[in-house]
Amino acid sequence: MDRLSNEKIPSAAPRESNAGVLAQEIIERLTYRIGKDPKVAKPHDWLTAAILVVRDRITDKWMESTRKAYATDAKRVYYLSLEFLIGRLMRDAVTNIGLMDELREALASFGVDIDVIAALEPDAALGNGGLGRLAACFMESMATVDIPAYGYGIRYVHGLFRQQMADGWQVELPETWLAHGNPWEFERRESSYEIGFGGSVETVNVDEEVTRYVWKPAERVIATACDTPVVGWRAKRVNTLRLWTAHPIDPILLDAFNAGDHIGALRESNKAESLARVLYPADATPAGQELRLRQEFFFSSASLQDILRRHLQQYPDFTSLADKVAIQLNDTHPAVSVAELVRLLTDVHGMDFEAAWDIARHTFSYTNHTLLPEALETWPVPLFERLLPRHMQIVYAINAKILLEARKQKSHSDQEVRNISLIDESGDRRVRMGNLAFVGSHSINGVSALHTELMKETVFADLHRLYPTRINNKTNGITPRRWLMQCNPDLVTLIRGAIGDEFMDNTEALQALDAFADKPDFQEQFARIKRSNKVKLAQLVQSRMGIRLDPSAMFDIQIKRIHEYKRQLLNIVEAISLYDQIRSHPELDWVPRVKLFAGKAAPSYHNAKLIIKLANDVAKVINNDPSVRGLLKIVFIPNYNVSLAEIMVPAADLSEQISTAGMEASGTGNMKFALNGALTIGTLDGANVEMRDWVGADNIKIFGMTADEVSKVRAEGHNPRAIIEQSRELSQALFAISSGVFSPDDRNRFTGLIDGIYNHDWFMVAADFDAYATAQREVDAIWTDTASWYSKTIRNTARMGWFSSDRTIRQYAGEIWRAG
Repeated sequence: MDRLSNEKIPSAAPRESNAGVLAQEIIERLTYRIGKDPKVAKPHDWLTAAILVVRDRITDKWMESTRKAYATDAKRVYYLSLEFLIGRLMRDAVTNIGLMDELREALASFGVDIDVIAALEPDAALGNGGLGRLAACFMESMATVDIPAYGYGIRYVHGLFRQQMADGWQVELPETWLAHGNPWEFERRESSYEIGFGGSVETVNVDEEVTRYVWKPAERVIATACDTPVVGWRAKRVNTLRLWTAHPIDPILLDAFNAGDHIGALRESNKAESLARVLYPADATPAGQELRLRQEFFFSSASLQDILRRHLQQYPDFTSLADKVAIQLNDTHPAVSVAELVRLLTDVHGMDFEAAWDIARHTFSYTNHTLLPEALETWPVPLFERLLPRHMQIVYAINAKILLEARKQKSHSDQEVRNISLIDESGDRRVRMGNLAFVGSHSINGVSALHTELMKETVFADLHRLYPTRINNKTNGITPRRWLMQCNPDLVTLIRGAIGDEFMDNTEALQALDAFADKPDFQEQFARIKRSNKVKLAQLVQSRMGIRLDPSAMFDIQIKRIHEYKRQLLNIVEAISLYDQIRSHPELDWVPRVKLFAGKAAPSYHNAKLIIKLANDVAKVINNDPSVRGLLKIVFIPNYNVSLAEIMVPAADLSEQISTAGMEASGTGNMKFALNGALTIGTLDGANVEMRDWVGADNIKIFGMTADEVSKVRAEGHNPRAIIEQSRELSQALFAISSGVFSPDDRNRFTGLIDGIYNHDWFMVAADFDAYATAQREVDAIWTDTASWYSKTIRNTARMGWFSSDRTIRQYAGEIWRAG
C-alpha cells in the first residue's frame, strides 16, 4: 500500500482537559478498555483508566512534536543507555502536562484520591543508580528545552532485583513491575530488527579493488520496540523512550516438543528472552560475561538500525548523518555501537571503510562516568571474536589506524602506545571498550569539573595527549520538576509565595530566596515543612519495618549504591564511635540523630553485602540499647528505588556525600538533597566541589583528604595501622566490629572487612575517620543553633538552581550535539 501524503491524513482533534470531560473519559476507559463497572472498580483499575486518559492527551502533543521535528528538519539526538531509572510516571506526566488539578477533581467526583492510586503504580525497573537516574532526568530535560530526542535501552522484565532482608542479609528477588502490563507504552511491531551473534565472516570480491565482508551469524533474534512518551515541562515537547524487547526467530521447536523434549523445544525462546530479563546479570562466570556482552550488542544494534532507517526516510543517503544525527553513548555499555555503525555503513549500505569511520567519529559522543578501572568495561578477545566476529575485524582495523597515528606523532613511548591500544595485551588479551568509545567519538565528556580533569590525568591520559581537544566537562544536573516540584510540593508553595513563579521555568531564579534565609518567619515555615516531610518518612519506616523514629531528631541520610568507595562503612564506623561516646558520657547534651541508609549491593559484590549486614547488625544493637535513650538510631530501608528517594530526599536534614576523594564522578543525590534544604557533609569529590562554590563554603561541611592528597598517600605508602592506633575512638570502634560485639552469632563475620582497613585502607576509611568525626560534631553544633541551621539550609535551596539538568542539556546541545 502506498504511503498517503500528509495532506490526506487527518489529525485527531486535541482533547479537552476540564474536569468534567476527564471524568467522562475515565468512565469510558474503565468500561471499554478495562471492562469494569465503576461500582466494582478497584484502585488499580482507576489508576489504569486515569493513565490512559492522560496518555491520550500526551499522545496529541507527541504527534505534534514528531511532525514539528520533520517539518523543521531538526537535528535529532539519540541517547543510548543501558539504564533509564524513570520511576513512577503518572505524577511526573500529569504535572508536566498541567493536568494535576483537573485530574484530581475528576477522580474525586468518584470518591477516588489521586494520591492513593498514584502510589500503586510500580517503579519501572529499568535502572540501578545514578547512571540510570541521570538518563531519566536528561530525557525529561531534552523534552523541556525542545530538543527532538530518542532514548534507547532495554525493556527489562525483572530489572536489577527487588531487595529484601533476611536476618540483615540482602536477598535478591526478581522485580515484577510488568506483571500486569504497562499502560504507558506502545508496542511498535513495525520497528523490529534482526540481531545476530556468532557465525563467520565471508569475503566477496566486488572488483579488483573492492572487497565486501558478509557476516553470517549462527544465531539470530528479533528486537522489537516498545515506546513510552517522555513529557517535557509544560508539555513543550514530548520525546520518545524506545526500549527493546527480544524474541526468537522460531518461538518453539515443534519437532523437539512433539518428541517429548519440552524443555529443549523452548531453548531458543529462553535464550532470546534472557536478553531482556535482568539488568547487569552477574558477570563472575563466563556465561554471565557473555550475556552482558550480548545485551549490550543487542540494544546497540537495534538502536542503530532504527536510527539509520529513520534517517533514510528523510534523506537520500548517509553523507548527512553527522549533520542530522547526534548519538550520545552513556558510559561504555553501548561502546560496541562504534564498531556496529561502521559495519552497518560498510557491509549493509556499501560505504567504504574510511567514509564510514569518518561519519561514525563525527556522529558519536561519549560520556564517561567513572575513574574505576573495573567499571571501564573490557571483554576477553576470544569471547568478543566468537560472539561478534565481524566487529572484531573492525576493532582491529580501527586500532591499526589509531596506533599508526600515534606512531606518526613520535611523541608517545611504547608504553603509552600500548595504553592507547584498543586491545589490552598486559595479560589475557581484552578489548577495551572505554578506548573504543573514546577514539570513535568527537567529544568525550566528564560529569563534574574535578572528574573531567582527573580523566585527563588518569584513565585517558595517553588518549588525551593524542587527541587533546576531545575531553570536555558537562557537570551533571537533576530535573527540578521531579526533585522539587513533585517530591516537595509544600516547599514549592512556600517558595512561590516568597519569590513568585519564575523559578518554575528557570531554576536559577531560586537565588532570590537568599533574601529570606535569615528571616525568622520564613525559617519557621521552612522548618515546619521539613518536619512534615520527616513525619511522612517516619510513618513509612514504622509501617514497613516497625521502627519508631522521632521527627525532631536530625535525619542523617545516605542513600546510594552500596560500594566501598562511597564509604557507607565510614558512616557506620562513626555511628559506632558515637554510640560509645553517648554511653560513656551520658551527662553531655547529645543531639538526637537518626542515621538512615538505603541502597543495593551488586549480587556478586561480597564486601558490599557485608556492609549491608553490618549496618543491620549495628542497628539491632544500638536501637535496642536502653542506655542510648533514643539519642541514636540506625535504619537500613530495603529496596531503594526512585519512589523511596522521593520520600527520603525532602526529609533529610543532613546529606552524606562522603566518597573517597577522586573516586565519585559527580553524584546527583548530593544535588537533590541540597535543593530540598539539607546540609551536605562531604569530601571534595565529584560535584561536591562545584556545590561548595555555588552554595558557599559556610553552607556545606567539607572534610577529609582531597583527590591529590589521596593520590599522594597511595603513591608514597599508606600506613593505616599507625593511624588507627593513634585514634582511640576509631580503634575501639573497629575492635568492636572485628571482635564480634555486633555479630555474637558469628564473631568472625566482619574480620576480613576490618582487616582490609588495617592492612591497606584503599578507600581511606581510617585516614579520613578523625576528620569525619570532627565534622559530625561540628554539624551537631550548627544543629543546636536553629537560626544558623535554617539560614544555611535555605541558602542551599536558593543556590542550587545551576544544578538543573536543563542547564546541562543546553550545554550538551550547544557544545557537543549542535542541536536545538
